[in-house]
Amino acid sequence: MKRSRERGIIIGELPAGRRNLITDVPGVTVGHVTIAEGKHNTGVTVIMPCQDNPFTGKLTAAGHVLNGFGKTAGLMQLDELGTIETPIALTNTLNVGLVHDAMVGYMIECCEQDGVPLRSVNPIVCECNDASLNDISHRAVQTEHVRNAILTASSDFALGAVGAGRGMTCHGLKGGIGSASRLMEMDGQTYTLGVLALTNHGRLADLTIQGENIGRHIQQQMAESLPDKGSCIIIMATDLPLNDRQIRRIIRRAAVGLARLGSFTGHGSGEVFLGFTTANRVPFASKQALLPMSVLHEDYIDIVFRAMAEATEEAVVDSMLMAETVASASGTIRRSLSDFM
Repeated sequence: MKRSRERGIIIGELPAGRRNLITDVPGVTVGHVTIAEGKHNTGVTVIMPCQDNPFTGKLTAAGHVLNGFGKTAGLMQLDELGTIETPIALTNTLNVGLVHDAMVGYMIECCEQDGVPLRSVNPIVCECNDASLNDISHRAVQTEHVRNAILTASSDFALGAVGAGRGMTCHGLKGGIGSASRLMEMDGQTYTLGVLALTNHGRLADLTIQGENIGRHIQQQMAESLPDKGSCIIIMATDLPLNDRQIRRIIRRAAVGLARLGSFTGHGSGEVFLGFTTANRVPFASKQALLPMSVLHEDYIDIVFRAMAEATEEAVVDSMLMAETVASASGTIRRSLSDFM
């Protein structure tokens, strides 16, 4: 399958990174485990924010809830402290607890290896509901799946109906995992902003790509019309030095990317945005009371807002274009956008 740029769909004006993935941000990797067997179309996706132990060097981060019909774990401490200290996991709604437990076990082992006492840890686990294509009540994602996703995380990873995106629906078509990146020049240096999207939202009749309401044309060929009822998780990574307040301002612009594609964020949808920077690490312990930190002067933040909006829009489009048609065991079918392009 071809991504949007390979089809001549160029979203925005900023240049993309080499892979056009969130992993264009140095140190960030992504791993999937996909469960596609019997009654199950589900999985887990893990974003590794760094290559060392994030508990010993916490990453400055923030979250924003656009619509809170969701079950994300870890937001309270993230909002209070402005850091993340674990990988970020994505899965289905009823698997949040099991994935959270697996993340706790993984972090205990990491800290034991590093000789760091761990008495509390705050895993971030985000979810969308894949019950239309998956026997969600069986909770198929187990500890070994989370571990395998972590162990196989790399800078090159699949998009579409993979990992946590296997059973997702976006704008009435097959959704899943999408990603994109943008490059920004500041003070003679190039910085990267990358986005990973888990898409399970939107109404087909509203789907608009580059100003064309293609959803209405596609709907004429479809047997059913689904309401805007689902969720969308957006994860942002960057190597630009920011504080948590600035990250929160930036990730809010994910809503611009979603709106450009026609989403109005329905009542039953959970739009949750998280972001982190690989700059401005916060050590687990410090002999110094004051820590050095560089931050962006906000007279220059508009380019970052643009990068966030553009990368989100492209990531959502690619989550649909790269996802093959998937059918549930009961016969529910979600068609690929690629079938109509």
